[in-house]
Amino acid sequence: MPHTFDLLVIGDANPDIVLGPLDGQLPFGQREQLVDTGLLTLGGSAAIMACGAARLGLKVALAGRIGDDEAGRFVHAALRDRGVDTTALRLDPALPTPLTVMITRADGDRTILTSPGTLAATGPDDVPEALLTGARHVHAASFFLLPRLAAALPGLLGTARAAGATTSLDTNDDPAGRWSAAGIGAVLPVVDHLLPNAREARALARSLAADPGAGTSLAEAAALLAARGPLVVVKDGADGALLHDGRAPLRTPGIPVTPLDSVGAGDSFDAGFVAATLRGLSRADSLELAAACGALSTRAHGGTTAQPTWDEALAAVTRNGENDS
Repeated sequence: MPHTFDLLVIGDANPDIVLGPLDGQLPFGQREQLVDTGLLTLGGSAAIMACGAARLGLKVALAGRIGDDEAGRFVHAALRDRGVDTTALRLDPALPTPLTVMITRADGDRTILTSPGTLAATGPDDVPEALLTGARHVHAASFFLLPRLAAALPGLLGTARAAGATTSLDTNDDPAGRWSAAGIGAVLPVVDHLLPNAREARALARSLAADPGAGTSLAEAAALLAARGPLVVVKDGADGALLHDGRAPLRTPGIPVTPLDSVGAGDSFDAGFVAATLRGLSRADSLELAAACGALSTRAHGGTTAQPTWDEALAAVTRNGENDS
């Protein structure tokens, strides 16, 4: 049976308000402070990843829940404008669409404030089985922001795999700082590709290890996670990325860029790795392509504005290889 979509993305979608860069600490005391840039744009790890994958040429659907409000209508329009199917994006009649404000700094760091809205209510009923069994690949995002969905992920991803799909997970940050070992331990056996950043990889490894000092180095953390089943692909900022299959690590330095805004770069990396894997590229080539997608996405403010096409990402990898030779 032909697949309906190349990729189904499950998770969060919301407007992002990005402000910055801010010099020094965020002031209170009813002080007003001016920054150079303010942007209202599409946010949510799942939504940004879906847009990046569509930009790379995949046929993509997004499943989740938003409010029946102005913010939700903004999200719907932004996703459709970027080629993402929103048929399975459910409107909640009572809860508002999530909203995130990001305050950036010149060094690339940022603080993130999120009003959860529909996030806690999003659950397995928001993911149509026909999409799970009709996609070539299923990606889940923001594990710790979506507790009902997270609890159901082992079953949802298991259903997708039984139908022949491959799967991936980007947990993103845990605002509570608990990094639930039980939840992560339950889902990893049905995840083909785990896609954390370096800080998240270390936190996840520590939560799963009997020894609290385990996974101190990035390679050790990735190896510990890979032992639970998935291929572990870790985003390491300016140092590129690392892949671990449980036997040995593989690194790429990535491509050098001067980032304007790193919001969503990890989600664009995820999109690149999934797109490259679905196109049949080797692990090494997929890692390089993903790193290029993450780096190129930092060329403009917001998570989706500068996401590259497939040809742009390939060209960046080629140029980088020529410069290294």
